[in-house]
Amino acid sequence: MDLKAGTLALIIAASSGVAMALQGSLNSGLGKVHGIWQATFYVHIVGLAFVSLILFSFGLGKGSILAVTRAPWYLYLGGILGVGIVYAVVRSISQIGVAAATTAIIIGQVLTASLIDHLGLFGLERLPFTWYRVIGTILLALGGWLLLKN
Repeated sequence: MDLKAGTLALIIAASSGVAMALQGSLNSGLGKVHGIWQATFYVHIVGLAFVSLILFSFGLGKGSILAVTRAPWYLYLGGILGVGIVYAVVRSISQIGVAAATTAIIIGQVLTASLIDHLGLFGLERLPFTWYRVIGTILLALGGWLLLKN
């Protein structure tokens, strides 16, 4: 991977983090108005409407909806995970705040991502779990603990 492509990927990933913090805050506010499960439902309905607009009105995407059977069934479990993620974010942000909840989310993501990388799950390239990743994860966890301190 060249440096420009890697830099662009990091910028996109950081933008995703910004969007996730904003989304979690918006979803938490929606949960206070409607309740956690209703907010989770509304978020997914709005998301479905938006992605439908992108796919069908603008013709973006690759392939046909009929190609749904090409992927193994377990790759579609992300939809179920998405419901759980939105629920957990709404619940945690309203109780411990955006910064602490986001840090805990990132710690969970890094640990899980490191395991997926190390094992090469889901057809991804194997990337060994190094001491740098261990130290980085410990520092993230320490940061999360510090954010919860009053």
